[in-house]
Amino acid sequence: MSTNQEKTTRLRSRWAALAVLSTTMLMAILDGSIVTVAAPAIQQDLGFSPAGLSWIMNAYLIPLGGLLLLAGRLGDLVGRRTMFLAGNALFTAASVLAGAAGTAGMLIAARFLQGVGGALATAVVLGILVTLFTDARERAKAIGIFSFTGAAGASIGQVLGGVLTDVLGWHWIFFINLPIGLATILFALPALPRDRGIGLSAGADLAGALLVTSGLMLGIYTVVKVEQHGWASAHTLGLGAVSLVLLAGFAARQATAATPLMPLRILRSRNVAGAYAVQLLTLSAMFSFQVIVALYMQRVLGYSALDTGLAMLPAAVSIGAVSLFVSARLSNRFGERLVLIAGLVLLSGAMLLLTTVPVHADYVTDLLPVFVLIAGGGLVLPSLTALGMSSARPDDAGLASGLFNTVQQVGMALGVAVLTTLAASRVEGLRAGGDGEAAALTGGYHLAFSVSAGLLVAALAVSLLVLRNPRPPAGTAEAPAESVPTTA
Repeated sequence: MSTNQEKTTRLRSRWAALAVLSTTMLMAILDGSIVTVAAPAIQQDLGFSPAGLSWIMNAYLIPLGGLLLLAGRLGDLVGRRTMFLAGNALFTAASVLAGAAGTAGMLIAARFLQGVGGALATAVVLGILVTLFTDARERAKAIGIFSFTGAAGASIGQVLGGVLTDVLGWHWIFFINLPIGLATILFALPALPRDRGIGLSAGADLAGALLVTSGLMLGIYTVVKVEQHGWASAHTLGLGAVSLVLLAGFAARQATAATPLMPLRILRSRNVAGAYAVQLLTLSAMFSFQVIVALYMQRVLGYSALDTGLAMLPAAVSIGAVSLFVSARLSNRFGERLVLIAGLVLLSGAMLLLTTVPVHADYVTDLLPVFVLIAGGGLVLPSLTALGMSSARPDDAGLASGLFNTVQQVGMALGVAVLTTLAASRVEGLRAGGDGEAAALTGGYHLAFSVSAGLLVAALAVSLLVLRNPRPPAGTAEAPAESVPTTA
């Protein structure tokens, strides 16, 4: 085989691996949002109480967010390919159990197992990606394609959830993962590179693993229950304090352990720490688009689940188009920092427009412009991914991947707790003041959109003050000098 043929074969193998990684990430994100439009049908069929219904989402989010950091590090130690395949197998099997659930308890248990499998699989995907794509231009393109699954996945989930629920029934929002999961595993076997890992002795910190996993899971549980108990309740303050103590104990342990689970050097990079802060703020804000917009269309405008999913399709298309065809080119020319700033400006504009939507909104004039501006997400997530993984080394790429995804899940959980609590409180106040149901709901959603806009402005400030365009990691190929700025 000639040198050119070998190069072409390696290139095809890398892009095949990227397709596998992106599909897994898409499945995990879809299962976080696909249930939002199917929840009423599930409640009616399985007899969930209003309070119990939230556990369809919470049972998935708690293990997913709590195990990502540990799973990412274990991928470095025992092999990222092994962790990826095991997670996919568990996620697929749990999806079948969820689709076949005949009771509320069985569905919640299956959703918990889905969360565990999702954590094992998705924790290592970015670690695999950055070790496969070392050329600066190829990596930017690969991250743009991969980030499409994160940026547009929630919107696609709402579209797909509406279609499947109305046409086939809610069971199929889970059953659809079976053929996709099996195909992913079969394609992953030849596509993903074999890696042996650096060995458990390099980071088998059992005490640290216990501290961080229990701290994260307890913290996420506390946050998602805020809507039920309130921020100032003994439940929230007590469990929140315990979670912080556990996480502080983990940080102290990592500073002194001979083989730390998470070497603290990973947080010394200005860009990495800043990217995590921006990611936390941005994803907390974007919950109001992913979920509250759907609630507004169904509860105020009277859209069906299918209508809501189709109405949000332009958002998925615009995000996908920007992620796939625009973000990499702009990043190579102007650097990730400036692209991130441009995306945050677009997202802030979308949130500000949502603060003005009326009770009797017109889709074309009031909502469609929002779904066009939301394309800024296609600029934000690829840039954050590149910045957040910019200092990852081959021996801790899985850890960096797990940490990046952990911040993502914590941000989503905080968005759920903060924005829904504020919106519900505002709705109750407006009802007490004599407003009708639709007007009160709209007023509550306006408050959530206003807070989201504020969070995005804060993310923009961090981007301007903290972030700098990263230098290519040692050993990577740089893009031509005229295409990549050398200064921020």
